[in-house]
Amino acid sequence: MAGLDYWRTLPIKQQPTWPDADTVAAASAELATQPPLVFAGEVDILRDRLAQAANGGAFLLQGGDCAETFSGATAEQIRNRVKTVLQMAVVLTYGASMPVVKMGRMAGQFAKPRSSATETQGDVQLPSYRGDNINGMEFTPQARIPDPQRLIQAYSQSASTLNLLRAFAGGGYADLHNIHRWTLGFVSDSPQGARYHELSEKISEALTFMAAIGVTPESHPDLHRVEFFTCHEALLLGYEEAMTRVDSTSGDWYDTSAHLLWIGERTRQLDGAHVEYFRGVKNPIGLKCGPTLDADELLRLIDVLNPKNEAGRLTLYGRFGYDKIADRLPGLLRATKAGGRNVVWAIDPMHGNTLTANNGYKTRPFDRILSEVKSFVEICKAEGVHPGGVHLEMTGQNVTECLGGARALSEGDLADRYHTHCDPRLNGEQALELAFLVAEKLKEDRVDLARRAAVSI
Repeated sequence: MAGLDYWRTLPIKQQPTWPDADTVAAASAELATQPPLVFAGEVDILRDRLAQAANGGAFLLQGGDCAETFSGATAEQIRNRVKTVLQMAVVLTYGASMPVVKMGRMAGQFAKPRSSATETQGDVQLPSYRGDNINGMEFTPQARIPDPQRLIQAYSQSASTLNLLRAFAGGGYADLHNIHRWTLGFVSDSPQGARYHELSEKISEALTFMAAIGVTPESHPDLHRVEFFTCHEALLLGYEEAMTRVDSTSGDWYDTSAHLLWIGERTRQLDGAHVEYFRGVKNPIGLKCGPTLDADELLRLIDVLNPKNEAGRLTLYGRFGYDKIADRLPGLLRATKAGGRNVVWAIDPMHGNTLTANNGYKTRPFDRILSEVKSFVEICKAEGVHPGGVHLEMTGQNVTECLGGARALSEGDLADRYHTHCDPRLNGEQALELAFLVAEKLKEDRVDLARRAAVSI
């Protein structure tokens, strides 16, 4: 690493135009004095868990809001997001018969990349809304001015969100004995709710048996808690630099704003600031891989970001679109496999399947999301690569933002509860439906492997 701030000398994209450099510097200096949000030991545990996924022994479930908001950090909304992740994780663990690494796009997922620096309504043009940690969503000149004090507010809100997440994960709420309590109200009377209830009954029976032979949360405390990690897209490198600390035991640098941070489709330039910054921190890193990325560039990025070829260091998220994945993914899988690169391959089926409905709402058809996930698992199987995870924009709220699903949401339904500040999200029922699909595909893969192994004996 040439220096913690060497990235400042390189080209950088997706940054706001701050009105006053001095106030930005003051905010960064204040952040640099604050306690870390996550700790090196937690980050190291996540790297070990992702190494399992890289080696085919675990599955990554990563999900949450497209962009957190300051007004959305209520205890109820945070609890509902956690409920959704826990439900999905149970379905996946049961179906795939492997550990599920649970990670929330939470406690820091505020900033959003934009395709344009400005937004126009009528005859008025203003700076684009870039997330609550930069400016306000209201279409007024004052709200759209980037405000460095929002960085301080984002830190404080991330800290309070993490406090609640740790309480849920370690305080008994995530205990499998509470499996029936995780069902969201609006999901309970749906087809997916019925399937989940049936699965819950099977798990409850197994827990009763385990208790009868002395395996209880008291005798095995791990039954009483789960590991829950946080992540966000690292757009604002000034914020990330301010949250970077050197670990006193190892001497390594860690970005303490989240356990995992990813580099987006718009900021993965090999000679750019984001790649330079992230090659110097010890955190697991994610990299979005869209339809314009070719195999040679991907291998160069991998070698820069993971020069020691450590399993668990780098997760690659394919984000192609349901109609492009069959053309683009196989070549990338072959390149990483042939080159012996230790990476986790996951799928982001959201961003390549966005469209504008006839009534003007930005949406995502659920059948296209399902199709891309299904194709991902099947292509990985054909190429001999472990389908290591899924990355979703979803919420525990009963929103109507993505078309389709078991309730067959139509374009006319979008206006009912369209609450997103940026991109459309799966609601809890749609997320659970997707989890069942992935679990079934992974189970098929596991059964096929077992059958082939039996034949070869």
